[in-house]
Amino acid sequence: MANHDPISDMLTRIRNASEKRHETTKIPASRLVRNVANVLQQEGFIAAVTEEGEGVTKHLVLELKYSGKHRQPTIRSVQRVSKPGLRIYKNNRQLPKVLGGLGVAIISTSKGVMSDRDARKQGVGGEVLCYVY
Repeated sequence: MANHDPISDMLTRIRNASEKRHETTKIPASRLVRNVANVLQQEGFIAAVTEEGEGVTKHLVLELKYSGKHRQPTIRSVQRVSKPGLRIYKNNRQLPKVLGGLGVAIISTSKGVMSDRDARKQGVGGEVLCYVY
C-alpha cells in the first residue's frame, strides 16, 4: 500500500523507535522528509541523519538521542498538525509556541522547512507540519 503522508509515517516511526529505545530508525527518503529530519537534528532532538540505498530504495537512517542513565528519549512527543485532508497554515504572527518555547513546531515555508523560531526570525509563515517536544 502506498503511503500518502510521508511526514506522518516518519513521525510514527520515530515515536515507535524511541519508545522501544532503538538506536536508529529507517525512513523512506524524500526531500521533505530529509528537510524535517535536518530541522530535528539542528534542534537537538536526533543525533545524526545518514542516507542509505540508491534511487527508489533510498532510506534515511536517523540516530535517536537519549538522556540520563535510564535512557529517557529526547523526543517525548511528536504530533502531526497539518494533514493531507486538513492543511493548517499560519502567518508569522500566528506561529505557535510549543510548550512555551521548550518544544519546536516545524514549519514548511516559502524559504524552506524550518523551526518556528527561525520562521519568526525571518518573518515568514507557512504550513505547520508538526510539533516536537
